[in-house]
Amino acid sequence: MGSQDALSVVHQDPWLLVVDKPAGLLTQPGLGPDQADSLITRLNQEDPGLSLVHRLDRDTSGLLLVARSPEVVRVVSGMFASRRVSKLYVADVQGVPPGRGGRVDLPLARLQRCPPRYGFHPAGRPSRTRWRPMKKALIVNNPHQRLWLQPLTGRSHQLRAHLAALGTPIVGDPIYALDPSTVPSARMHLHATALSLLHPFTGKRLRCRSAVPF
Repeated sequence: MGSQDALSVVHQDPWLLVVDKPAGLLTQPGLGPDQADSLITRLNQEDPGLSLVHRLDRDTSGLLLVARSPEVVRVVSGMFASRRVSKLYVADVQGVPPGRGGRVDLPLARLQRCPPRYGFHPAGRPSRTRWRPMKKALIVNNPHQRLWLQPLTGRSHQLRAHLAALGTPIVGDPIYALDPSTVPSARMHLHATALSLLHPFTGKRLRCRSAVPF
């Protein structure tokens, strides 16, 4: 299980893996030989039967569900579609969002193809995100505002685009920063830190956590 160990498997059973994806690694291969390396490619070197259930952006780190068979993909994908999988993210943002928390309800559409950029469009897909700030005691020495984020829908770039729409883009975001030309080479500060679902094959609650790496 060399590739899986290198990717830090947080949970495994006869149906599912939960893998802690590092920032900078594609979830699946992109176009061209320079984008051939990916999380699922590495896992398939050890087990060709593994399939993705959902995805994280290349620059986002954290917990990712992987299925062991097409039947598991079908069942768990249905759970995602019916919002029965809970995901929690942590992000550092530039500036301070208005208020003590709330919900962003902003339809999103792709506004730019290369690099892909998403933003508000009245004909876009409904997109909803809950957010609230962490207690200050938890972010000592952090010069930015740290937020808990809960996506209520699963659109491409949703958290990144919603925070940018609030005027508080994620630190290190190479696309949505206030001035992308000033983004340092360090990673984007967005991490999928917790994942929870009622396991569809055991009936038990599956809860996984991953420490914030920034």
